[in-house]
Amino acid sequence: MTPEITTSDLVKRYTSIRKYSEEICAPLEIEDYVVQPIVDVSPPKWHLGHTTWFFETFILEPNFPDYKVFDPQYNFVFNSYYETIGARVIRTDRGNLSRPSVSDIYKYRTYVDDHMKAFLESKFLTEDVEPLLELGLNHEQQHQELLMTDIKYILGHNPLFPAYTKQPVFNKKKIGNTEMIRFSEGVYEIGFDGEGFCFDNELGRHKVFLNEFEIADQLVTNREYLQFMDAGGYSDFKHWHAEGWDWVKQNNAQSPLYWHYMDGKWMNYTLNGLQEVDLDAAVCHINFYEASAFASWKAMRLPTEAEWEVASGHFEWGNRWEWTNSAYLPYPGFKKEAGAVGEYNGKFMVNQTVLRGASDATPPGHSRNTYRNFFQTSLKWQFTGIRLAR
Repeated sequence: MTPEITTSDLVKRYTSIRKYSEEICAPLEIEDYVVQPIVDVSPPKWHLGHTTWFFETFILEPNFPDYKVFDPQYNFVFNSYYETIGARVIRTDRGNLSRPSVSDIYKYRTYVDDHMKAFLESKFLTEDVEPLLELGLNHEQQHQELLMTDIKYILGHNPLFPAYTKQPVFNKKKIGNTEMIRFSEGVYEIGFDGEGFCFDNELGRHKVFLNEFEIADQLVTNREYLQFMDAGGYSDFKHWHAEGWDWVKQNNAQSPLYWHYMDGKWMNYTLNGLQEVDLDAAVCHINFYEASAFASWKAMRLPTEAEWEVASGHFEWGNRWEWTNSAYLPYPGFKKEAGAVGEYNGKFMVNQTVLRGASDATPPGHSRNTYRNFFQTSLKWQFTGIRLAR
């Protein structure tokens, strides 16, 4: 443990992050915890169990002598994708788990948290374990964002459009007039370099050559996106990738996720319930196909992830995850860690596209301009938006 970080500080940070996951779930009814409408959305109770399983499996079991697992069957239930750890419930079946119950999972969290606090205050917390602890905390924060997105999908696909809460969830941000910021041709550096935590996919700071480019200082608004829709954006193939156009036809796509045309106006589901679309807010819940088509319609393009990172100090970001035009690939010199931890990022470096920034749903302290998020091109349930470049 670094000298400036005390055991008390570590316990407080651990407790604070773990508590926030439960605070996110506090407005839910018991029935909400179990629903899995699509494969990409996991039930809230699974998130609560999986993040707990991570600490139990990777920290307590191998490092805390005489620790006894809460329930041996939970390894099968809450392992997500770690082949090294063994068999697991397939992802599509997470919503079929009526047991363990929600109360069982909260007991599991309490059990593991009590042992984790004891572990953090013991002599068994060594420097070798600290990176894994940091990974576990950041892993929990990743799932806190997934909790928000999955809860919104669950409630937003309920025919009654129930509000998650009546209280404001995110700060409303109006988008101002857009200006293009110019960057000259040259060699730049990207990638994480400094103190503190980062994921392995951010490592390997390296030089990139960029042609001269311009990038918008504001995100695309709902007003602008509605203009694209009204101009027949979803019915004109010439703005779409071939795969994107297939997606439009197969899904009869006509608007961003959660938008509904009702009584002559566009409404959208928010965490506060169904509301009229705020035209001055940044467009949200669009996939890579839609972002690329909109950019083409504007006679522009999406930035590459290198352009985005180089320019990120010149505009405000963090409102939406921003689609880039970059495939998710390893940086030069990338190496997977040995064992199960090596499965965290490297195995997904295929058929994924990079998003940069953060979103309203990103937990405090969990964003940086080198963060490399990634999703498949058709997915739109995350808080995703558009920044244009040329």
